[in-house]
Amino acid sequence: MSKSRLVASAALPFALVFLTACGSPAETPKPEQPSAASPAPALTREAIEAAVFEAAPSANGQTAPVAPDPAIARAQILLDRANFSPGVIDGLGGDNTRQAIAAFEKAAGLPEDGVLDAEVFGRLTAGDAGKVLADYTITAADLAGPFIGQVPSDLQAMSKLPTVGYATPLEAFAEKFHMTEGLLRALNPGVDFGKAGQSIIVAAVAQTELAGDVARIVVDKTERSVRAYDANDRLLAFYPATIGSSARPAPSGDLSVVGVAPEPNYTYDPDRVSYDRGDRKVIVPAGPNNPVGSVWIDLSRDTYGIHGTPDPSKVGKTFSSGCVRLTNWDAEQLASKVKPGVRVVFR
Repeated sequence: MSKSRLVASAALPFALVFLTACGSPAETPKPEQPSAASPAPALTREAIEAAVFEAAPSANGQTAPVAPDPAIARAQILLDRANFSPGVIDGLGGDNTRQAIAAFEKAAGLPEDGVLDAEVFGRLTAGDAGKVLADYTITAADLAGPFIGQVPSDLQAMSKLPTVGYATPLEAFAEKFHMTEGLLRALNPGVDFGKAGQSIIVAAVAQTELAGDVARIVVDKTERSVRAYDANDRLLAFYPATIGSSARPAPSGDLSVVGVAPEPNYTYDPDRVSYDRGDRKVIVPAGPNNPVGSVWIDLSRDTYGIHGTPDPSKVGKTFSSGCVRLTNWDAEQLASKVKPGVRVVFR
């Protein structure tokens, strides 16, 4: 199916079926940066809320802790709230967090090294003194689903589902609060996430609107990032991203936004795309675990877009089939402030 049904507006009130050159559920892993493990403090609500910077390997951005670190978790939540997205909040740091810190440093006029040091931590906490964790009570509506159990990896099997929903309530809560399932479990040991009325501890994040309309989007293929700017060239947000691969690179140069499709369907047509996902046309229904996630920002190059993902923990850590992949919540935030004609620069 062509993209003729994609209306040129900032948001569409219905799901769409359209062809993309990306969204392949099977991604090629990008090698992780080597790092030395180091012990992390005990992860408790009190430890995270009271966390301060300490010049230890687990907190300085150069090595990775073996368990979630309270200071890193606090910094990631504050970065998220400041619209310098670290991607998924895991308390472990890594490349996405380093890049978010570097973008924050640049905006704050600090030396840009991507290291979580005392000055960066101080700026983050001084700019936002609010609690970084919150209580949330599970409701019956939260548990209404639909939850689909194991998400198929095969497009044909996925196409037979009524919707490609969350696998479990735990996955839904983790995405709602921008966290890994592991961190959510660690903060709530022994909790039944399928029980209405149960109180859980979550990251105090919200799907806030950007401070202005997006006039320009810069996609940095080397850094694997997306930056959004307003008409005055003010940085509105930074997002880590998965951007193409050597075999199927993302575009170069200037494109523009054509429109936005929330809750898109996904079409694989072997006659129009280059990667091998079988020899038959397949239409996968909408849902957060759809190959292109919860939203599609259509670009002026046919079959290319900026979109969400079924696996936020892999953003920036794998290769895609040409498009630009963000976490669902980052893609939704960006999509809410773009309009047709917005310039998209690939560099």
